[in-house]
Amino acid sequence: MGDQAAGPAAANAGTRAGNSPAPAVNAITRSGDSPAADQPDTDPPTAADQPDTGTGIGTGTGTGTGPLTATVHNSVRQLRADAWSSLGELTHRPPGEQDAGRLEELFQLLTPIENCWAFPGKAGLAELRRLHETGDHRRLSQRAEELNRALSTGSYHHTPSPLAPHDGPAEADGTAGYDPGAAASKPYFEVLVVGELDDQEEQALRDELRRQRRDEDEFVYSLVISPSFEDAVVTALVNSSVQAVVIRHRFADRSAHDLHVLRRFFEGDAGQHIPCGRQPEQRAQLLGDRLLALRPELDLYLMTEASVERTAGSLSRRFARVFHAREGLLELHLSILHGIGERYRAPFFTALRAHSRRPSGVFHALPISRGTSVVTSHWIPEMARFYGLNIFLAETSATSGGLDSLLEPTGPLREAQDLAARAFGARQTYFVTNGTSTANKVVVQALVRPGDVVLVDRNCHKSHHYGLMLAGAHVVYLDAYPLDQYGMYGAVPIEEIKRKLLMLRREGLLDRVKLLLLTNCTFDGIVYNPSRVMEECLALKPDLAFLWDEAWFAFARFHPVYRRRTAMAAARELTDRYRSADYAQRYAAHRRELGAEPDEETLLSSRLMPDPDTVRVRVYATQSTHKTLTSLRQGSMIHVFDQEFRHKVAETFREAYMTHTSTSPNYQILASLDLGRRQAELEGFELVQKQLEQAGVLRDAIDQHPLLSRYLHFLTTPELVPARFRSSGVEQPLRTGLARMSAAWQDDEFVLDPTRATLHIGRTGIDGDTFKHEHLMDRYGVQVNKTTRNTLLFMTTIGTTRSAVAYLIEVLVKIVEELRENIEEMNPRERAVHRRRRAALNDPSAALPDFSEFHTAFRPGVHTPEGDLRTAFFLAYDDTQCEYLPSHEVGEAVAGGREVVSATFVTPYPPGFPVLVPGQVINKEVLRYMEALDTREIHGYRPDTGYRVFTEAALKEQTALSGQLRKNRGRLTARGTAGAAAADTGTGPSTGTGTGTGTGTGTGTGTGTGTGTRGSERA
Repeated sequence: MGDQAAGPAAANAGTRAGNSPAPAVNAITRSGDSPAADQPDTDPPTAADQPDTGTGIGTGTGTGTGPLTATVHNSVRQLRADAWSSLGELTHRPPGEQDAGRLEELFQLLTPIENCWAFPGKAGLAELRRLHETGDHRRLSQRAEELNRALSTGSYHHTPSPLAPHDGPAEADGTAGYDPGAAASKPYFEVLVVGELDDQEEQALRDELRRQRRDEDEFVYSLVISPSFEDAVVTALVNSSVQAVVIRHRFADRSAHDLHVLRRFFEGDAGQHIPCGRQPEQRAQLLGDRLLALRPELDLYLMTEASVERTAGSLSRRFARVFHAREGLLELHLSILHGIGERYRAPFFTALRAHSRRPSGVFHALPISRGTSVVTSHWIPEMARFYGLNIFLAETSATSGGLDSLLEPTGPLREAQDLAARAFGARQTYFVTNGTSTANKVVVQALVRPGDVVLVDRNCHKSHHYGLMLAGAHVVYLDAYPLDQYGMYGAVPIEEIKRKLLMLRREGLLDRVKLLLLTNCTFDGIVYNPSRVMEECLALKPDLAFLWDEAWFAFARFHPVYRRRTAMAAARELTDRYRSADYAQRYAAHRRELGAEPDEETLLSSRLMPDPDTVRVRVYATQSTHKTLTSLRQGSMIHVFDQEFRHKVAETFREAYMTHTSTSPNYQILASLDLGRRQAELEGFELVQKQLEQAGVLRDAIDQHPLLSRYLHFLTTPELVPARFRSSGVEQPLRTGLARMSAAWQDDEFVLDPTRATLHIGRTGIDGDTFKHEHLMDRYGVQVNKTTRNTLLFMTTIGTTRSAVAYLIEVLVKIVEELRENIEEMNPRERAVHRRRRAALNDPSAALPDFSEFHTAFRPGVHTPEGDLRTAFFLAYDDTQCEYLPSHEVGEAVAGGREVVSATFVTPYPPGFPVLVPGQVINKEVLRYMEALDTREIHGYRPDTGYRVFTEAALKEQTALSGQLRKNRGRLTARGTAGAAAADTGTGPSTGTGTGTGTGTGTGTGTGTGTGTRGSERA
């Protein structure tokens, strides 16, 4: 992976700095990989046991000349970079030392690859081949170096004629009034033209589009020609510079090139579903659909020789415009630039920048506005020097004068949010300036009323627990599968969710279930299959709403494999699916197979399908843009894809947004969200691919390092996702290529995000917290995301650089070298202590506890597990209802049969989720887990005073009150049902004795507490 030269080119160069073998980037599963926990309980070999093979880590580019094959690369981009590096090294050798056979191999390898790029492209490669064949070694070496340098630095983006001077002087373009030098400051992209063109036609097309250039053009582009359906798909996948596609009326089905190397990466993506034998318009439509499925940000244009009017009417809205092939190309040129310009727009950032440049007088709040309170200060001048003046010029309280109000956006902020909705596949998007913690509370309050039942992963972020408490939800906690060996949880199986829904249906409470809340991906990188989860849940509850906490997953929208596992993509997929006639037929067959009254075990074991006539797709996603995309800290977004939003949720959402949104939002955060969206739309695909590559580099650099691999080990998919959740059987999806990764991400219930790398450190004998703080952070300034007792979580992002990865490896080598020396110098007693400590870290810790239960005092139902968090939370505000019990006293009380109930949230960091919530019964499993924790930070628990719990008297009083409420609720429900039934026939009494209103369809009114038609009663 990666644009590093850590592949075979580097490996074949022998050794690197520090004389350590260069880590190979291996895409295949290595035999011998085994879980870290299975390592024997012995110290890793010391220098006395094994010769020192060197511990340095190289960061330079490899220049080896060994064979390059796809089996040791995880991306075409990396393979291409290594091939060009090898080509440059070979041509730089004296003529007598050049390996002609090896050069020919490289030319053959690069030929199908360069057809996917404008630069160096097939023209640049053909030039080098001609120089080689004519024996002009000096010029060959010079041009190879020039092309390599331009390719590695990206300087060709700012050169109007990338192969100049060999394309002829710029004035030979025949472009009137065009200054080629002006292109140097303009953003560059490439346009894919799909069509069978001979050399003359291709050159004519290039010349004609070049003549359309004008100085006022905002962008500059080059053409890539793909003659076939297959070539076009491969180019879109490998060339991230492609931003627009022009599909001509004639193109072949299969590539004429030998694509066996490239097919290894894209088998299943490029080679399937080629529309052989179709009409031209149908083939163009299918190709457009295919390209947008892979990269939805692309702008599509069609050039046809058929009736343009008829074609335009028959094609979908996926094409921006349809042109006649024999008409001039000016409109095509302008359309291409306009399409890019629409994505390039950043309306709020532009407005804020314009505002900062206007002279103004401030007679409003915010003395720091315009920097006046800073630049004239005698005591804080360093503030202006550090931040610069622009940040103060852009600080304002104004919501007019070209700016906008976040609470009631009508101008540039509204435009910015609309652009974000388009980019992320949402129907509505809302910016949030104080993090996803607030975004979560907004969505929960918008969808949930007091007494509504919500299913939620117990291990979700604390903001969900507090949000549910504030909303008055009755919470049903879901248990994820545990990973006791590493002190972490996985994700919630669909069977667990279905089991809880069926239990609530059995008890007559399914109508009160409003929301399912899950975290995707989890902190540790476990990724759900949202479309499957939602589909099976909707089969049981067709109007269920879903909140997917994608705080760590905003980047996923911009990669074709990741995208399908995002909430918005899944919502669109399900919406389109349920509209199709094919699905209606499959659903009818599914119902016949299940039978009229399937039992619960059948429903649990079957892949369920919802009724397309009743299902409503209602999906929300909250994203911490600042965590994985470009944004200032606390920049987040709420994405909405809810078919009921406009007539059921819009007003409550507005009120919830008003409740939690500041009237003084930070404009810098909002502007950064706007720009972050622009970047994601225009280069997100490229950046996420690099992010994946850097993750692979990091894993390989450690797992294949002769010293580090003896102490450290990155956990793999089989170690974090049990086999029962991986129907594909693919154990290392990314290592076996993008095609197999795509298959696993399509089928498996859970997959592992490769960019979240969990490093097992148990064999070092150092616990995670100590390793993070005392070694990585305090000594070397390396920031780590999360720890458990024996793991560290590293994550690569779109901002991760090769240098950062190299620095981390260097730091780990230093730490492990010191550890090895310390072990060598230990006396027998110290070595025994070290071995015991290491054994303890490699043995499973105390079992991770499932959620115990809510105490009866806080359970609205007798036979169901939902709990009233809010009642418990606010009961604890009365000090007379609570007491503190030390840990040992709690243990004794539990052993003696007392129900001890937590009055607070108790949240250890790590892992960062509540082990106890208000109203939860403390059991032996919780106590055992808490005693085994070795973390330095536990919120809600004080070692000096112990646990804050409810007194027995408080629980007795609250239990009696809850029992009375349950009785009253039962009577009201019964009366509400009777009243609603009477109202439905128009013959019942006009009034009843409930406390709410039940809406019927007859002439009378029943008085229950229903909120919809009969059967929707509430207490």
